[in-house]
Amino acid sequence: MSISVVIGAIELGLIYAVMGLGVYLSFRVLNLPDLTIDGSFTCGCAAAAVCTVAGHPYLGFVGAFLCGSLCGLTTGFLMTKLRIQPILAGILTMTALYSVNLRIQGGRPNISMFGMRTIFTDMQSLIGEDAASLVTILAVLVLLGLVLYLFLHTQLGLSLRATGSNEAMVRASSINADRMKLIGLALANGIIACSGALLAQYQSFADVSSSTGKMVLGLASIIVGEAFFGHRTILRGMLSVVAGSLIYRFLLTFALQFGMSASDLNLFSALLVALAISLPYIKKRRRAHA
Repeated sequence: MSISVVIGAIELGLIYAVMGLGVYLSFRVLNLPDLTIDGSFTCGCAAAAVCTVAGHPYLGFVGAFLCGSLCGLTTGFLMTKLRIQPILAGILTMTALYSVNLRIQGGRPNISMFGMRTIFTDMQSLIGEDAASLVTILAVLVLLGLVLYLFLHTQLGLSLRATGSNEAMVRASSINADRMKLIGLALANGIIACSGALLAQYQSFADVSSSTGKMVLGLASIIVGEAFFGHRTILRGMLSVVAGSLIYRFLLTFALQFGMSASDLNLFSALLVALAISLPYIKKRRRAHA
């Protein structure tokens, strides 16, 4: 496997680690199975592409975050105000977002940004072409990760964490649990949309079907990372997501290098997640029979 393939795997792993942080917030912190991901990720891609084509690549990230947050708020509204089950609420929003994302892209299924100014081209002019992509992605990941970590240690963040741990206790403490869910889902999907914006500018195109399988990918990052590093603290959980995303991406890269068809990657991902989820049970059974 060449150096360029390894660096490409690291860069994609870090991009999806940004998405993993958003999935971690909804899946682990809020304890909600949010399926909005497959729609909000593409929404971020579309918003970033439209802004980049208009000559505002940095504004694309702001637009992506706002659009992703609106996606999360929509799911949260369906859950908290209309009392729709979380999984069904996420599916409804995700389904509706396919049409919304097409609208954002002006009815076009894809938008090309080749030859246009992006955050990556700006970084290339500062530090050179070789390290620009990796440094840019790492900077975005560290910035969003730091903001999320600090937020989860504020009073509002602690209330949000408490809602995920014990909603009944939170309601008994006069904290508005529904509001915490709305805030958490908005923030989670905003971060996920930023990952989509980063990927769109990295690949220089946005496609309306680019989010297929992203839910499995996000869960794989969390579960694979936690299988190796655990999640007893917020910092450890977030670092596990980053490590899990890199491990997962390298596993996919190795599979492709050894001849696996790209059409089989979703099957491979699902099997990997199933194995990672069942790993604690397998270890327990082995200890019991030892």
